Amino acid sequence: MDTKLLSLLVCPVTKGPLEWGPDRQELWSRSARLAYPVHDGIPILLENEARTLTDEELGL
Repeated sequence: MDTKLLSLLVCPVTKGPLEWGPDRQELWSRSARLAYPVHDGIPILLENEARTLTDEELGL
């Protein structure tokens, strides 16, 4: 994920920052506890397409 693009993107739910998760090709919103998929380099920032992050993934 391009770091410049990542710095411009925000979570559509919380408007907070997103983190790149290269292992699963996802953008993480810790505050919303959601992981948004990235398909062919295109982030899918739709709440209904996101999966819920587990406590383990969040380090809790």
